Amino acid sequence: MLKSKVFMLKTKKGSIMKIVREHYLRDDIWCGFLACELCSHDDEKQLPVLELSPPTSSNLCPGSHYLIPDTNVLLHQIDVIEDKSVTNVIILQTVLQEVRHRSAPCYKRIKDCIDDPGKHFYVFVNEFHKDTYVERLPGESSNDRNDRAIRISVMWYGKHLALSDDSLRVVLLTDDVANREQAKQNGIHAFSMKDYVKSLGNASDLIDKLSTDENKVIDGKPLYPEHLPLSQIQEGIKNGKYMQGTFQASRENYLEAYVNIRDEEHQVFIQGHDYVNRAIQDDLVAIEMLPEDEWTCPSSWVLEDEEEKGDEEDIKEDEIVRTSTGKKSKIPSGRVVGIIKRNWRQYCGMLQKSVLKGSNRHLFVAAERRIPKIRIETRQADVLDGQRIVVVIDSWPRTSRYPQGHFVRKLGNIGDKDTENEVLLLEHDVPHSSFSGAVLKCLPSLPWIITDDDLTHRVDVRHLPICSVDPPGCTDIDDALHCIELSNGNYQVGVHIADVSHFIRPGTAIDKEAANRGTTVYLIDKRIDMVPELLSSNLCSLRSEEDRFAFTVIWEMTKDAKILSTLFHKSIIRSKAALTYAEAQLRIDDKSMKDDVTEGLRRLNSLAKILKKIRIRNGALTLASQEVRFHIDSETHDPIDVQTKELRETNSMVEEFMLLANISVAEKILDEFPDCALLRRHPAPPASNFEPLIRVAETRGFKIDVSCGKALADSLDAANIQENPYFNTMLRILTTRCMMQAVYFCSGMCAKSDFPHYGLATPIYTHFTSPIRRYSDVIVHRLLAVAISADATYPELLDKHRSQSICNNLNYRHRMAQYAGRASVVLHTQIFFKNRILDEQGYVLFVRKNALQVLIPKYGLEGTVYLMDANQQTMFTYNEEESTQTCGDVSLHMFDPVTVQISIDSTNIQHQKLCMKLIKPVIPNFSVNPCQNITEDQPPNKKLKN
Repeated sequence: MLKSKVFMLKTKKGSIMKIVREHYLRDDIWCGFLACELCSHDDEKQLPVLELSPPTSSNLCPGSHYLIPDTNVLLHQIDVIEDKSVTNVIILQTVLQEVRHRSAPCYKRIKDCIDDPGKHFYVFVNEFHKDTYVERLPGESSNDRNDRAIRISVMWYGKHLALSDDSLRVVLLTDDVANREQAKQNGIHAFSMKDYVKSLGNASDLIDKLSTDENKVIDGKPLYPEHLPLSQIQEGIKNGKYMQGTFQASRENYLEAYVNIRDEEHQVFIQGHDYVNRAIQDDLVAIEMLPEDEWTCPSSWVLEDEEEKGDEEDIKEDEIVRTSTGKKSKIPSGRVVGIIKRNWRQYCGMLQKSVLKGSNRHLFVAAERRIPKIRIETRQADVLDGQRIVVVIDSWPRTSRYPQGHFVRKLGNIGDKDTENEVLLLEHDVPHSSFSGAVLKCLPSLPWIITDDDLTHRVDVRHLPICSVDPPGCTDIDDALHCIELSNGNYQVGVHIADVSHFIRPGTAIDKEAANRGTTVYLIDKRIDMVPELLSSNLCSLRSEEDRFAFTVIWEMTKDAKILSTLFHKSIIRSKAALTYAEAQLRIDDKSMKDDVTEGLRRLNSLAKILKKIRIRNGALTLASQEVRFHIDSETHDPIDVQTKELRETNSMVEEFMLLANISVAEKILDEFPDCALLRRHPAPPASNFEPLIRVAETRGFKIDVSCGKALADSLDAANIQENPYFNTMLRILTTRCMMQAVYFCSGMCAKSDFPHYGLATPIYTHFTSPIRRYSDVIVHRLLAVAISADATYPELLDKHRSQSICNNLNYRHRMAQYAGRASVVLHTQIFFKNRILDEQGYVLFVRKNALQVLIPKYGLEGTVYLMDANQQTMFTYNEEESTQTCGDVSLHMFDPVTVQISIDSTNIQHQKLCMKLIKPVIPNFSVNPCQNITEDQPPNKKLKN
């Protein structure tokens, strides 16, 4: 059957254009019921179909029945729908399309349910069925039309199934009161999700998963300003009254936040509950700038934890302590006036049981400190006590002290290492499920062999003395190098990178999975691969004495590292050795070794030193960060020792040639694809970022020039104190924290003036050298392959908007992977110190009003030494201008050496704390509580109106 609509459209030139839209209807679409005698269907065994006698325990609708949810039920009650007990659900095409349009994450979760044979979900294509398609009536809204289409489909199903089995029923689940009443008038069994779930036997788990009513009004006095409506926000942004940005809560003070405007290159400071106004980490918010005389600055207090002051909604909010009256520079400040888009997710944490006997209302404390406590209702409090659980937020009324949410699932016992790793991955949104069958089908079969056709399309360089140099235990070897002397006295230098793009073709399931994951995530005790292990640790890994496909960059260089020519080609290589950094260094240093690989390493090392000098002369920064290596017990898998990673010349050697390869490839792909090259830029930090660095250097008599990268590098080189050799390292660590985040971008979506990489002092840069663990490099490989006519292009590769979308995801995944890696270090550090109390040398990183933040180089960790005792008293005097704490004739400055006692405070079962107690310098008659919890109401007599 054919439905046609004709539209007459008037063009800008005044002519009339006739548009015909055709919609084809069918009478052979299967209902999904195996015993149906009316529908024709084939291959039913391969389809996830409805059960013949669906089990049920509902007292609202006794007997076997199927469920048909409307759009809002799928969107807001997805946690219930996903539960393993919810089966035999018919998903209408109308509903699925609406969900896809309104929420991509929810759509993916529904698709996963549909693909699970055990769930018995069936998609009915009602929009193309002759008996269920409905046209939109004149004056009817699209929402009303869709509701009507859903009711028509439910009625059709009821009549249709009754012809095969008159005991079967169909139930419509809708939380829309009007839609439900209309359905009942049409003779449909229709219930709200809450009523239906409560009608099920043994439904306590499902009841806890019910999303709370977003429109529910909680009685009580308003605690927050009202959010502006979206229409007013849009108008305000248009006329410049408001700005939009991403809300980022402070890690040091839960009452402070920043709103990132324009990709983190401009920040507005937010301080206090009223001005934060119910915004939550990563929300897209609208802000109003405060008048300049109301600008403030971050507090000098360390406020890590929000103490629970009671269990009722009418808790009086203590006001924030402001330090804007000090001499610290005030920064642009504002307040949140509305929420443009909530970016709530599932949160991991623990239950804080109510002190009220018999109450089902409890608080959830998130593992992520930047997330506020969440009020949930559960009847399983005793079971969930001491467990890691997952909760989502449903709403945050302005009369509620906390956001409202619901329980999703439990993960395991708090403190269990596997559970804590799961929390870590979930909290940082790291995709870590097993690779799907569709992805695994994309893998080549074994044994994998090189064919004659491969040889005709690749350069065979298996004769060259190629070797790889990596950390110990590395199995995903991305890169290898070689260097030989040419007959003219110059050097041929080659960087060979695993040709992952050969195995991952555009648009395949494995390509989509790699694009979503974005990067391999490295934890202390495990690796979450971007691609399956067959590729990451085998076929793509450049293992020694095995033939492998590579993408090769070849330079001819003089002995003083001047590049004479650059070539790119797909190649076949055979690495002669897979070395660790230590092994490569031993070869270079052992004068008795004269083999081709070792001689090549010596040449590479000498060239790398020259290349590094050139980079530094051009203004590249040499910064510092603390990296540690854990030694893990082979049986318990717990850390038994920690040490900082030792850097050798070979580390720098590999780094220099990877940098050079990335720059060479960036120049090539930008030349060939000026509008769609995937590049990486590092914005220059605003001058305000360097204020802490400049201030601390001035206290020691040094001037830090931040006018450009070269001036900054020279200033850092000159800032040395003979009696404190670690001073310069501390300066560089602090400089690292002043930097902006480097980001991927599409060349056609960014001004050329924004291309440079500030830290590397290069006008153009990309990532080409790690395609096993970074999807960005896979895209760059594809661009380069097209540029040298080694592969064919495809439309998405040349679409700059799609490329920028890929970059946005890569930036997010890369950032989350970094955070996950750091969190893994913290977890293992806590395990290491669990039964240890050690005195260690440290350095004061920051001086706060109530504490010192101390860096322990040996373990690469930071902690807080509180300068207040258990009675909130201190003998120290804080000088904000000079950033010092003084007690008698002892003064503590930034970067001063100290000795601290390190231990673990396990009194807070979720947030175990690394405690530091000041040992040296000795402060007479002062007893410091090493694990003091400082909260917003503790600073005495210092309260200001917000």
